[in-house]
Amino acid sequence: QVQLVESGGGLVQTGGSLRLSCIVSGRTISSYAMGWLRQAPGKERELVAAIDRGDTTPMYPDSVKGRFTISRDGAKNAVYLQMTSLKPDDTAVYYCAAARAVIALSVEEYEYWGQGTQVTVFS
Repeated sequence: QVQLVESGGGLVQTGGSLRLSCIVSGRTISSYAMGWLRQAPGKERELVAAIDRGDTTPMYPDSVKGRFTISRDGAKNAVYLQMTSLKPDDTAVYYCAAARAVIALSVEEYEYWGQGTQVTVFS
C-alpha cells in the first residue's frame, strides 16, 4: 500500500515562498508519475504541478508557471513543491498524489493521495 504524507504548509504573506514536502512509503516513487494538486473552498480540485515517472518533464498550468517548481528525490522517496511569489489565490489545501502512469495530467488519473496540507496566503 502506497502512503503519502505532506508537510510544509502554513501561513505566508503575499509574495512569500513555501516549500511543500511529500514523503512516500510502501513503494518507490520511480514507479509513479507524481503530482501536486490543490483545492480551495468552493472550488474543484486542480492540478498545479506534475512530473513524469522518468523525472524529465515537469508540467504546470499557466496559473502557477514560473512560480512553482516540482521536483523528486529518489534517494529520499520524496516529492517537493517549491512555491514562490505566492498570491492570495494560491490559498488552498495542497495534496501530493501518485499515479501508475508515465505522466498524469488530470485529477482523475491520480490513485494515491496524501491527507493534504493547508497553505494560506494573506495580503
